[in-house]
Amino acid sequence: MFDLITIGRCGVDVYPLQTGVGLAQVETFGKFLGGSPTNVAVAAARHGLRSAVITATGADPFGEYVKQAVHDFGVDTRYVGAFAEAPTPVTFCEIFPPDHFPIYFYRGEHPPDLRITPESLDLDAIGSAGVFWFSATGLSMEPSRAAHHAALAARTSGWTVFDLDYRPTLWKGSAEEEVRRALPYADVAVGNLDEVEVAVGTRDPEAAAQALLEAGVEVAIVKMGPKGVFARSRTETAHAEPVRVEVVNGIGAGDAFGGAICLGLLRAWPLERTIRFANAAGAFVAARLACADAMPTTDEVTELMESSGEGRA
Repeated sequence: MFDLITIGRCGVDVYPLQTGVGLAQVETFGKFLGGSPTNVAVAAARHGLRSAVITATGADPFGEYVKQAVHDFGVDTRYVGAFAEAPTPVTFCEIFPPDHFPIYFYRGEHPPDLRITPESLDLDAIGSAGVFWFSATGLSMEPSRAAHHAALAARTSGWTVFDLDYRPTLWKGSAEEEVRRALPYADVAVGNLDEVEVAVGTRDPEAAAQALLEAGVEVAIVKMGPKGVFARSRTETAHAEPVRVEVVNGIGAGDAFGGAICLGLLRAWPLERTIRFANAAGAFVAARLACADAMPTTDEVTELMESSGEGRA
């Protein structure tokens, strides 16, 4: 039914419309759709993939905004629930280009997206999706943790991608233990240097990629910031240099990268082609303020690659 199903965070991103100053000095803000797995679904939809997100909001006006925005971006909303017991999460950030973007999560003690239960899942749809994308944050609390494991157990075909997405402030227990418990269910693991260190205990890109393969994944992708991306499968090794752009806001780049990775997996592209394309998709969004609103089409990513000397995807 779906090319991609993601599960996890959603909410409202509130971004300052002034850059280079702290929140205490900001006077005007913009409201945008947020939440990494939700943004990945949006990014994939921009590439023409049929995507859905399993998530939940509060039963409040921000929740109405989130569900409408998800729909307007072309993502199926049938699995977007609502809980009256918790408000829709709101996230603020500060923007200090090119590389400092502090994030402040206002998610409460038990946010809606972590209230998803195994019983609420469409396991047939999850099992048959071309790609199933989940993140570490969804493992941080019950009943979401149990729902994630029920979904992983239902997978019967396609690619299962584990976004190692580690946000320390969103954890109360041991992230290392839960991440390592979930790794054997994944075909692909994606993370930055901090995140792979949580998963396998090392920040060295090549050693981390090898450790992820030994943990059971088929493809390990390590994002190295200004040094680009290193990736390894059981038959391929690739390194992609970053695409140079004038950075406006780097927060949504990883989600654009994720949507592009899904496209490459579904199109059976070689590993190097996939990560070069994903790099360019991330750079496209980093040069803009918003996350979901800025997700590029395949043609836009290809144009950026050509203009930057990366060639066609």
